[in-house]
Amino acid sequence: MIKIIIADDHAVVRKGLKQIFDETLDLVVTGEASNGFELIDQIKVKKYDVVILDISMPGKDGLDTLKEIKTICPDLPVLIFTIYPEEQYALRVLKAGAAGYVNKETEADVLIEAIRKVSQGRKYISAFLAELLASNLEAGGDKALHDTLSDREFQVMCLIASGKTATDIANELSLSINTISTYRIRILEKMSMKNNSEITHYALKNRLVD
Repeated sequence: MIKIIIADDHAVVRKGLKQIFDETLDLVVTGEASNGFELIDQIKVKKYDVVILDISMPGKDGLDTLKEIKTICPDLPVLIFTIYPEEQYALRVLKAGAAGYVNKETEADVLIEAIRKVSQGRKYISAFLAELLASNLEAGGDKALHDTLSDREFQVMCLIASGKTATDIANELSLSINTISTYRIRILEKMSMKNNSEITHYALKNRLVD
């Protein structure tokens, strides 16, 4: 049996996934976490075969949690399961050590296939993500502007582009408003932009937000 722990702040998502896996013979959910802190605590004391991890969670987001998991349990496969499109986070989470990236709109059988694959120590790469990786390699040294941003700066940029205020972003990432303002200044400087409108235009043009 493949023992799975699900980390998602929405109970309905965790329940839905459990119902899907209950219909398989080789997948079983043996742990749940509603945030990154709970997840880290659980994997320190119990063995799992695969982690299903959302990116957007209160307190400790998925990216930070992923990096910590790779530090304490480097061989534990982490499958990112999120609402965000692959263009937005997939390359970053793969570089950070994720074993695969699955969008929440994906069919259940694709998710099950991904879990089975990563549990064997392999990577799960969708056809679209394979194209993204190939395009990234072909680009060579020509980095996109947003690739110059740190993971946290990139998160803040996407949240700004989605129309959230500094207060909203501070609450979501559990940071101070001053810290968010500092990130915004860095983003504008690195991307040679003047305001949030330019950030939003860039993010939409590059399909980083819907």
